[in-house]
Amino acid sequence: MVISQDKDAALRQRMEELGVREEEFHETFIRSSGPGGQKVNKTSSCVYIVHLPTGLSAKCQQERSQILNRFLARRILLDRIERLKTGIVKAERMRVEKIRRQKRKRSRRSQEKILEAKHIQSEKKSLRSRVDPE
Repeated sequence: MVISQDKDAALRQRMEELGVREEEFHETFIRSSGPGGQKVNKTSSCVYIVHLPTGLSAKCQQERSQILNRFLARRILLDRIERLKTGIVKAERMRVEKIRRQKRKRSRRSQEKILEAKHIQSEKKSLRSRVDPE
């Protein structure tokens, strides 16, 4: 299966917009892993591509064809370069860090503080109950 002229032209144009040249890529072809049997073990259809100036890399083994994997790996790598240039990577890292902090186990002292506040609140609520007329 060959990539259409339109898709290839769109990829070239995107590379031009991002200021990325073909010479900045270092490509290696390795054998794929996973299902596929003898075909996977014989051919090196998996593409590993590195953008030398940024150090970003992409690995693609989605298709059986090396040509398609080269195209898809370039698209993935351009997405990563674009995210890096627009600052989305930093925002994503901050979001992940926030989630990690939220899931972190509380210290014993903070748990005690929370329980103490709950006890005080429950005492307040118990004083709100009706007064017996007797």
